[in-house]
Amino acid sequence: MIGAGMAGINAAKKCARAGWSVAIVDALPYGGTCALRGCDPKKMLRAGAEAVEAARRMDGRGVAGDARIDWSALMAHKRTFTDPVPGSMEAGLRDAGVQTLHGQARFTGEDRMEIEGHGPFRFRHALIAAGAKARPLDISGAERIVDSTGFLELAALPRSIVFAGGGYISFEFAHIAARAGAEVTILDRGARPLKAFDPDLVDMLIERSRAAGIAFVPEASLQRVEAAGDGGSRVLYETGGEPHAIDADLVVHGAGRVPAIDDLDLAAGGIEREPGGVTVEPWLQSTSNPRVFAAGDAAASRR
Repeated sequence: MIGAGMAGINAAKKCARAGWSVAIVDALPYGGTCALRGCDPKKMLRAGAEAVEAARRMDGRGVAGDARIDWSALMAHKRTFTDPVPGSMEAGLRDAGVQTLHGQARFTGEDRMEIEGHGPFRFRHALIAAGAKARPLDISGAERIVDSTGFLELAALPRSIVFAGGGYISFEFAHIAARAGAEVTILDRGARPLKAFDPDLVDMLIERSRAAGIAFVPEASLQRVEAAGDGGSRVLYETGGEPHAIDADLVVHGAGRVPAIDDLDLAAGGIEREPGGVTVEPWLQSTSNPRVFAAGDAAASRR
């Protein structure tokens, strides 16, 4: 099993209970995106933003006082949920009879792989459940942009934040940051964001975002990011062919995610891929190597 998120962990336990010899590996702490770097920690931060918003809506209607977010305390609260996860997940796997490994895996043949620090392995079946990562941005200064994981680990909230991309991650984090007191801007390359969502709801979201103090700039083509004063960054972009610039203490990647499979050397394993992930049959079996399966964000099909 490559990837110790929910898909890999659940599959590993089921296979071990069926009597198989199972090993699982991840180069990151066990738990995966949802538990450590996505859904669950985001809910902790969102709860704070929702409490502040609720108090503000009730101002003058029986609720008094200035509700505000203590960012460091909120982050400490988040860590009470996320910090125990890797150890708990790993212990549960070991109790189920699964061998737990740490390191980067890569295929060396159709039934072989190499795991950093552990040597070669031969397998009857392999599951790729490596999750997703931020989509690479081919612009100068991309190294100055933090991804969603970096945002969720901020020790202090910057005074100003630019989100590069208008995906749902940007909007969720933008609302949290704005209600915590940051000056927030979202730059989106399209005429409207969130094309897969209901247009009426998206219009309402944009309206509510602007009411919360979030600046939303559509049809913004990101050109580059460069250093600015006081350790901040300057984001250069174009709208309608006209150049613009905005300075911020932090720039956050919100331009989508891609399968985290580039480092697996799929070609060596005879495993075909496409932009959406490993090419699979309806039952998530690789179309080119029947020994291999893929699940979650690593699979091109979600069927």
